[in-house]
Amino acid sequence: MNRRANAIFSYVQSITTKRSLFYAIFQCLDTKILLFHTPIYSHNDKKMNIHHTQHISFYNQIRFKSFKRYLDYSKVPTLNENELEENFVRGSGPGGQATNKTNNAVTLKHKPTGIVVKCHETRSLWINQKRAREIMVTKLDNLLNGDQSIENQEQKLKKENLIKKKQKQKKLAELKKSFKEREGLV
Repeated sequence: MNRRANAIFSYVQSITTKRSLFYAIFQCLDTKILLFHTPIYSHNDKKMNIHHTQHISFYNQIRFKSFKRYLDYSKVPTLNENELEENFVRGSGPGGQATNKTNNAVTLKHKPTGIVVKCHETRSLWINQKRAREIMVTKLDNLLNGDQSIENQEQKLKKENLIKKKQKQKKLAELKKSFKEREGLV
C-alpha cells in the first residue's frame, strides 16, 4: 500500500490533487487503522522505558471551535513603541548554559499604565519580543476594555456554547427516555 501510494503521489504535480488523493485513500481504509502513534515514556533508573503506545485515529481527533469570526477587534489597543521600555535580561529555569549565558528574556514596561511583562518562552530573542508584545496587548485590552476585551468575549461565547451543548444533551436524553418508554424497553 505504501509503495503504491508513493508511486501515485510522485506522478501528481498539483498539491490540491495530492491532498484529495490522500483523503480519498484514507477514507477507503477502515477506521481501526491507526495513523498517528505517540510513544509514552517513563523515567526509571535513568533509563527511558516505553510502557505502551497511545494510538490516535484519524477519525477520533478533537476539533476545537474557533470564535475568531464572532469577536469584535475594533476596541483592541495598539502599541506605540515610544511608550514601551524594553530590557533584555538573562532567563531563568532549566536549560543550563543556554539560558544562563544569553540575555534572551524580554522585559517590557508600558510607561503610561506601568504594566510590566516578562517573556522567556524560547531561546530566540525575536520570538520572545513578539510574544511579550502580544501579552502586553492582551493585558492592556483587559485593563482598558474590561467586559468588552477579547478574552472576556471568548469566555462569554464559550459559556453560551456550553449551555447550548448541555441543552442539546438534555433534549437527547429525554428523547431517548421517551423512546424507551414508548417501546416498552424500560
